[in-house]
Amino acid sequence: MSQRERKLEHLTAASRFDLCTPGECIRLLTAAPCITYNPRAGGCGRLFRVLLHGSCTYDCAYCAVRLQRERLAFTPEELADTFLRLVRDGSAGGLFVSSGIAGDVDTIMHDIVETGEILRRRGYTGYLHLKVLPGASRADIRDAARVADRISINLEAPSAERMGGIAGVKDYRNDIVKRQSWVAEEKPDRHTTQLVIGAADETDAEILRCVLEQYRTVRPARIYYSAFRALAGTPLAGHPDTPAWRARRWYQLDHLLREYRIPGDEVRVVFDDGGLLPNRDPKEVLAAGRERVNVNTAPRHDLLRVPGIGPRGADRILRMRAERPFLSFRDLKRAGIRSQLAERYITLGGREGMQMRLNV
Repeated sequence: MSQRERKLEHLTAASRFDLCTPGECIRLLTAAPCITYNPRAGGCGRLFRVLLHGSCTYDCAYCAVRLQRERLAFTPEELADTFLRLVRDGSAGGLFVSSGIAGDVDTIMHDIVETGEILRRRGYTGYLHLKVLPGASRADIRDAARVADRISINLEAPSAERMGGIAGVKDYRNDIVKRQSWVAEEKPDRHTTQLVIGAADETDAEILRCVLEQYRTVRPARIYYSAFRALAGTPLAGHPDTPAWRARRWYQLDHLLREYRIPGDEVRVVFDDGGLLPNRDPKEVLAAGRERVNVNTAPRHDLLRVPGIGPRGADRILRMRAERPFLSFRDLKRAGIRSQLAERYITLGGREGMQMRLNV
């Protein structure tokens, strides 16, 4: 195996802990590069995800990169050249660059930005996502925002107190939160962040407070949720894994907050007495405590509360019922609503409030 292949194998495998698309999966195209992809993700179909430096001097208790003793790294020129080769042979359609912090933050951030600048100078116009490291300078964040389609800095934990229990070197308020405010100013609506669910034993109620504050203040385009996995050799090796369903439920809850604009006070009812999410779709939990929705008269925001009805389905219902009312659940198929789940939460009353015959 050549040195370039060894770097690819090492630095793409280590990057799997840094999410950039929900529900992503990893495909080994050769012995070396990992391509992450999500058919529903925008921007590119095959995202090449890689670390610039594969080791780190930080002490994050949940992270495997800090365990790496072999200091493999790409130079900006090497990484740009490697990626463009993958683009030319059709193996990659976009690039996500992160890095371990193996020394001076400013030096590594400069190399991350330089990688993007080299690609742009060499004519690459495709999707580029650059990671902002904790403690990065304002100038480097500005340059990253200028060259990249998207930039991100990871919160990892929902508060300074929780971060203190799993990472002693990072200053949560200064190195991360302050930098995130700069990220938001330099790349409004085009930045993201990530939370590691369960590493710090936080409750879902704590995560909700953090998420609501995020969407209220810095307004990230997305928040990603990673279920904690215990890794051999780390201080949290004996900590229980976070079940995958918990991260999945957070993506569902986040969708209700971000896309459906359901108020935070309302979604809190899905938590149990200990402030934890049940393993049940949060939308179903919310709908169970409400009156059935009349699909012939309900406004759009009420239709969106129905499990099985999304934004496009709600819009189709509004258009089609303007021509004639829905007389049966079977009629809903005309609007593309095929989920039997929706039937539990709706009625088909007439526009004048009279109940119509249900031809189920």
